Amino acid sequence: MEWLAVAALLAVGLPVAAWLGQERMIFFRQPLISTAHLPTGTVPLEVAAADGTLLRGWLRPAEGAPAPTVLLFGGNAEEISWSLSDRRWPRDWAVAAFNYRGYGTSEGKPSEQALLADALVIYDAIAARPEVDARRIVVYGRSLGTGVAARVAAERPVVGAILASPYDSFNELGRTHYPWLPISLLLRHRFDAQADAQRAHAPLLAIVAGDDRVVPQERSRALHDAWAGPKSWITVPGSDHNTLGEYPAFWQGIHAFLAERRG
Repeated sequence: MEWLAVAALLAVGLPVAAWLGQERMIFFRQPLISTAHLPTGTVPLEVAAADGTLLRGWLRPAEGAPAPTVLLFGGNAEEISWSLSDRRWPRDWAVAAFNYRGYGTSEGKPSEQALLADALVIYDAIAARPEVDARRIVVYGRSLGTGVAARVAAERPVVGAILASPYDSFNELGRTHYPWLPISLLLRHRFDAQADAQRAHAPLLAIVAGDDRVVPQERSRALHDAWAGPKSWITVPGSDHNTLGEYPAFWQGIHAFLAERRG
């Protein structure tokens, strides 16, 4: 009956390990190594969250001010300065981004509740800046950050949302990848982006990889279909979850979407 003991150990041990280790599986906190790659003129920013935690990021101003602005929310293993510094963002748009709690030099410890609440504080701080045209803010999220961006789109007056590799919820993602685990009972960070999508009325651009094994297309499609506002969809053939942003079609889609919101 040794196999019964092994089966029982696995039945208990795997859920316990998933419960205890999910923070490490969801949040891969990255340090800030350098700022040498940031464009000339980039402004360092600091915002206090509702609980006093200091969040740190940057604003890359546009060529004119006040300017339409893209507000970035990154992936779960991303130090956001690298996305902000990408030279492919259009110069007539300002670009703003903050590292999540525990990432870069931002204080605190990440959690679903904290990241979603922080995102609204960040939006309000960016909208109040003189370099930013508060009437024309587009939120951009990648992977984990698509759920954060969806919350902002549901709660604040954005003119658009660009979601790269979006998901409907971490619960559904977990069920996809770990069908043998009772995900709905174990998961503490649910990131239910679908619920926010149903309240988001700004135009959506969903961009997905042709071969994404982290966020399968059916999870992205569920979020897209739930979105309450106008929506469009781009699939980038040949790309995967980590290479999506390296393809010209990715940036062509973003530039076209932003041009329509430029005014």
